[in-house]
Amino acid sequence: MTAFSLRRALTATAATGVLLLAATACSDDSSAEQATASASSSAPGSIPASASASPNGSDRSTPMDIRVTIDGEPVDATLNGSPAARDLATLLPLTLDLKDFHGTERVADPPRKLTTENAPEPQAPKTGDLTYYAPWGNLAVFYKDGPSTSSDLLVLGHIDADADLLSGADRITIEAAS
Repeated sequence: MTAFSLRRALTATAATGVLLLAATACSDDSSAEQATASASSSAPGSIPASASASPNGSDRSTPMDIRVTIDGEPVDATLNGSPAARDLATLLPLTLDLKDFHGTERVADPPRKLTTENAPEPQAPKTGDLTYYAPWGNLAVFYKDGPSTSSDLLVLGHIDADADLLSGADRITIEAAS
């Protein structure tokens, strides 16, 4: 195995570990221990079955608590268990400057595009939804209900904040909950 191949395999294994930690951080059952054990026993470069979407899709509905600060004010928030939300969790902590878009949302660009594989069924965004617009690769926080359902817009989670706070937000910090 070349040094590049070994480095690539180790990077993939580390990324898998981060995903497992993010996905199981709020779990208080033994499945977190099983997922960690599975990840440590996997061959380098392979993705353990527990890190991919489960056959019954239960991963998608498991919310992940996150810490969100909007212009210095902490607010409650969760990410859903979708693959895109889990991918966002690997980028945390993340601080982004927001700008208005279409008088309904505040948008920002994360450092890289998120995965859109196995995306859940599209849904119209609601006030407080944290979303990802795949074609442009940006995150959006809706301060008004969105106009319609779009397969390009993935709802990643929800921020429990007043619409007035969301509409004037200039900076958002998203962190993993401890």
